[in-house]
Amino acid sequence: MTIEMREGHEGAGPGAITPDGCAVELYSRLSVGDEPDIIAGAVPAGSHILELGSGVGRMTHPLLERGFTVTAVDESAEMLERVRGARTICSPIETLDLAGEKFDVVMLASFLVHDGDDEVRRGMLNACRSHVADGGYVLIQREGEDYHTNLPREREDPGGYTIRILSADPVGNGVNSVRAEYVFPDAVWTQTFLARPLTKEAFEEALGEAGLKVDRYLTEDRIWVRAVPAGPRHGVMA
Repeated sequence: MTIEMREGHEGAGPGAITPDGCAVELYSRLSVGDEPDIIAGAVPAGSHILELGSGVGRMTHPLLERGFTVTAVDESAEMLERVRGARTICSPIETLDLAGEKFDVVMLASFLVHDGDDEVRRGMLNACRSHVADGGYVLIQREGEDYHTNLPREREDPGGYTIRILSADPVGNGVNSVRAEYVFPDAVWTQTFLARPLTKEAFEEALGEAGLKVDRYLTEDRIWVRAVPAGPRHGVMA
């Protein structure tokens, strides 16, 4: 089956590849780190979480095990086929509209806030703002501050595979083309995608445009952030 790739994105390796270059089989193999514990420590127990960009459920399933209810959103039907125990919605994040439905927590992980297309990033943050309940939280995962500069680099995962970030080449307008490689004993996947580095100040400005503000940074490296509604989005009536 031919899929329409997002501009500047591509992926290679065994199995289905999603529009942003992610490989379904690869994401089914990736280990779960400490993210579920960070999330569980930042929001009320039993919250209903709207997970934007859930993929195959790498974080969905541990969150369900911790007693959360999860609605998982992804633009890839192949990814969502592997999610178990959660309501699933197949949709691009930036155009998601659940007709006024609100959630205790909205989560935008996997560095999606760094999308190289400003309009896509704005759409994602607007989706966070429009679907979070009054008094709720938005959890966002940012890139590390050296993500685009400390290259090439690699990490040996305890799960028995190697992740390499090979390059981040400027393509104009502050956007980089990032190339990653995932090496397993029996398979190799590569992914190329467009990402925009955001300083702390630029990130907080982007939140403000969507009617959000930082409540607190959850980790010392400021990669995980808890945000809250700060008022109506610019140009949108309350």
